[in-house]
Amino acid sequence: MEIACLDLEGVLIPEIWIAFADKTNIPELRLTTRDLPDYDALMRNRIRLLAEHGLGLPEIQAVIATLQPLPGAVEFVAWLRRHFQVVILSDTFYEFGLPLMPLLGSPTLLCHRLEVAPDGKVVGYRLRQQDPKRQAVLAFQSLNYRVIAAGDSYNDTSMLATAEQGILFHAPAKVAAEFPQFPSVHSYEALREEFRKASQRELAD
Repeated sequence: MEIACLDLEGVLIPEIWIAFADKTNIPELRLTTRDLPDYDALMRNRIRLLAEHGLGLPEIQAVIATLQPLPGAVEFVAWLRRHFQVVILSDTFYEFGLPLMPLLGSPTLLCHRLEVAPDGKVVGYRLRQQDPKRQAVLAFQSLNYRVIAAGDSYNDTSMLATAEQGILFHAPAKVAAEFPQFPSVHSYEALREEFRKASQRELAD
């Protein structure tokens, strides 16, 4: 049995924090795990900036409600689901990601949770577990799944390294250069071909 594990932001949907940064004109919020590998430092900085500007979860969710999957993402996920079990492994939060899942055909989403005050202010976050993407891959492998994984950022690389095959998709040049062991592609057609090559089965369209 084979299972496909995908990152969410930058792979299937636009980067939520970048969209929010552009809406609020707070350029510091444009930083993502494509830029910084230290997730805790990244989140603490985001929470600080939200507090400084008087923004909270309702404002972020209003921007999320305007987002659509990246062009070709819906068709790619539909193709994957014809051939694999599909799970989204993301460092986003259920408060961000769940509203977007119906747009992608409602795949399974494993991610984190925000800590939100009654007034909507974001006061913290709770990881599902440490190194959650890698741990999920290990769990699937313990159930005798072969895992083929795709992601775009530093925080995806332990997942990619643990999977039977890892693939970089839309990764920044510096990430691709630091991890040359993973094929790096930039279109859904090329990503589909990498899944075909990685599978032990013959995959039809």
